Amino acid sequence: MKQTLFLGVDTGGTFTDFVLWQEGRLRVHKVLSTPDAPERAILQGIRELGLEPTGLRLVHGSTVATNAVLEGKGVRTLLVTNRGFADLLAIGRQNRAELYDLQPEPLPPPVPPELCLETGGRLSAEGEWVEPLTEEDLAALRGAVSRLEPEAVAVNLLFSWMDDSAERAIAGALPEGLFVSLSSRVLPEIREYERGMATWLNAWVGPLVQGYLERLQQGVPGARLSVMQSSGDTVAARQAGENAVRMLLSGPAGGLVAARFVGEAADRGRLLTFDMGGTSTDVALVDGEPRLTSEGRIGRWPVAVPMVEMHTIGAGGGSIAWLDAGGMLQVGPESAGADPGPACYGRGGRRPTVTDANLLLGRLLPDAFLGGGMALDPEAARRVMEELASAMGCSVQEAAEGIVAIANEHMARALRTISVQRGVDPAGFTLVSFGGAGGLHVCALAEALGMKRALVPVHGGVLSALGMLAARPGRQLSRTRLMLLEEADDALLQEALEGLAREGAAALEEEGVAAEEIEVALSLDLRYHGQSYTLNLPWRGSVEAVAEDFHRRHRERYGHRMELPVELVNLRAAVRGPALPVELAPLGGGEAPGEAGRVEVVGIEAPVAHWRREELPAGFAVEGPAILTETVATTWLAPGWRCEVDAVGNLLLERTEA
Repeated sequence: MKQTLFLGVDTGGTFTDFVLWQEGRLRVHKVLSTPDAPERAILQGIRELGLEPTGLRLVHGSTVATNAVLEGKGVRTLLVTNRGFADLLAIGRQNRAELYDLQPEPLPPPVPPELCLETGGRLSAEGEWVEPLTEEDLAALRGAVSRLEPEAVAVNLLFSWMDDSAERAIAGALPEGLFVSLSSRVLPEIREYERGMATWLNAWVGPLVQGYLERLQQGVPGARLSVMQSSGDTVAARQAGENAVRMLLSGPAGGLVAARFVGEAADRGRLLTFDMGGTSTDVALVDGEPRLTSEGRIGRWPVAVPMVEMHTIGAGGGSIAWLDAGGMLQVGPESAGADPGPACYGRGGRRPTVTDANLLLGRLLPDAFLGGGMALDPEAARRVMEELASAMGCSVQEAAEGIVAIANEHMARALRTISVQRGVDPAGFTLVSFGGAGGLHVCALAEALGMKRALVPVHGGVLSALGMLAARPGRQLSRTRLMLLEEADDALLQEALEGLAREGAAALEEEGVAAEEIEVALSLDLRYHGQSYTLNLPWRGSVEAVAEDFHRRHRERYGHRMELPVELVNLRAAVRGPALPVELAPLGGGEAPGEAGRVEVVGIEAPVAHWRREELPAGFAVEGPAILTETVATTWLAPGWRCEVDAVGNLLLERTEA
């Protein structure tokens, strides 16, 4: 009987990463991404791994939706809403990007006015029809669609979460083959602006995601293809295209799932994570489980569907260093990307990057990149750095050190945003670095945050791809039920929550998950009456119990408890199946290997030891300064740090000097 192979794939801005689970072992691989057609890099990697698609279980983190939103390259999309609300998405919440800028540059609306259509089908806040949807309305919409020739339609009617019949009627009246996104399906919750944005984003990038997944599936005939969602759960590819808005943090979510996975193996449950790739860095806090939020953003757009809570900045290995109008050194957010990439890649890059700086400082070894499979060009890096150093009036070394210091400060500031600014002391957490460039900066960032422990995971350079295999199939479902909590009935709430759970379970069973293997977590979004924002609390079967939980959580979060009625806003059900049978293989013991050599590192008097990580046995310890190289990443162990290899190959770093 042929053994099932599990392949996790993460498409990044610079590299596409692969993690293969085969015969109880993990294999890793990288290829340069092909941004114009991401499936090409995936198919190339599958060929280079020597795999046949038939029988392959492929779990994929896709950046197609993310890139389309960030680059403004969605499809031509109509917005259909109630009369008088055509400019709903253009008005938004009237929040200023810069509070004290009294004359901000006007930004184009998400949907051009000529593509905003108004119709009937308006409900009141009590669920009564204010203006019915007529046959004349439907005929007018059909005529507008014929005239405007969109590729997708987003339908966002007021209070559609109470009664979706008008939205369904509109969908039924539109031509077959047109991508139609209904707000009552995408996000059946209050707040018409956030619901409308999610619905429009889903329609705007949905056809692109559908087309991409179809091309990928055609390229791997016979494979079972799943896609990572922003919540950290996977979904079958055939269902993913209709829910493109739930894939906007697809790759980064995989990194957080994997961080928790390796953290458990290392007995570290409280984690601050930073995923530093070639283009950007994602930071997050994991305390047991990755946190989910319904207040996320992609670019300048709010995204109210559940997604892992993280903060993203434009600082990666490929971030370009430049001088602003005042002659000050800046790093990012522009990146050299995969093509041409940093100058040291030898592919025509002409501007210095963080990777070039690390190479010139000796922390990145030119002959050990990608396990020696891709030689770096120090002279090309030096040429572009000399141009920058000349403009700065300093040496090449000082320019390179400045680039690294600024990139570190960008990332440290982001880590403080998701910890210190939320009342969390980083000192009690372990800093987990991954991504191809993370290990080069982990010690400096831990020191900047006052942290004494760090972890560089096994396969850290491809951790998001590992997370694709560690993730579980799942759905996050929600529905608004607006009422005072004290007026709710325990049995009726239980019945409504179980109805959501059954809906999610049916979707998982359609994927092939056995009913007895499905786990369900029920919760409520609550707030004090008169507040705008909510706290999510687990449902414990009793209104009285969850109300007391809410008072306690509000005091913990905001420092006070209010003597106001508690209001129920949303019902939620998280439904998950079992994870794939993938685990980290234990390392064997053995004799300590010899050093791979000694290398010169700028700022260190004597040559430092170079170790090949794959040769280090469990329990082996290294004192900094040292460089540890592996196939897909490099770790710079700074002076004052000690590193020990744990039972599965994670590097556990401890600061030995204050």
